[in-house]
Amino acid sequence: MRFELQWVAALALVIMAGCQAGGTAALDTDVQKASYAIGREIGTNFTPNKDFFDLDALMRGIADALAEADMAIEADSLVAAKQRVGQLVQQATMAAQQALLDKNAAEGEAFLAENATKEGIMTTDSGLQYEILTQGDGPQPTATSRVKVHYRGTLIDGTEFDSSYQHGEPTDFGVGSVIAGFGEGLQLMPVGSHYRFFIPAGIAYGMQAAGSIIGPNSTLIFEVELQEIL
Repeated sequence: MRFELQWVAALALVIMAGCQAGGTAALDTDVQKASYAIGREIGTNFTPNKDFFDLDALMRGIADALAEADMAIEADSLVAAKQRVGQLVQQATMAAQQALLDKNAAEGEAFLAENATKEGIMTTDSGLQYEILTQGDGPQPTATSRVKVHYRGTLIDGTEFDSSYQHGEPTDFGVGSVIAGFGEGLQLMPVGSHYRFFIPAGIAYGMQAAGSIIGPNSTLIFEVELQEIL
């Protein structure tokens, strides 16, 4: 309830500031700039479900509330309408999520199937694919080892989601503390090796998203240099 009231208050500020899509409201003072910023934030939050909002009706409700006018519709009818629209939003959200799951799964499977045919690509029983870029001659870590590595992680379209190279130094972590496919791949590498892992969603994050870039059912690619077992 408090969150809804904050949104109503924010929208009231937008209306009072005269902000409209493509409008010409002045944006000179701090109040005007803050009002515009709030309007942008609200618009961003509404965007995923914009098909279920009528902006004119929304503003009329806020204006009536600010003017302390009588309700334009019976309260029971409003509650029932909100419930029905809420169900539609939920159904649309679930459908969009399932479509994304199916899309990422299909793209990942197609990518791995093609990748498996390339020279130098090896596949383990779990479905992990790996490519040896440089083969070291040191010891191999176990599931309980702690290692120091340089790595870069990308989606199959090349979008980078993490990289120790960007931080300017290698990182260390427990082999058992990372996603299953990454941990499995590390145990294949002698110290001094440089491998590339192609990790199916099932041994990555599965049906869960991770952060703002890795979507559900995403196949991941990691380039890894194993520097040391700690």
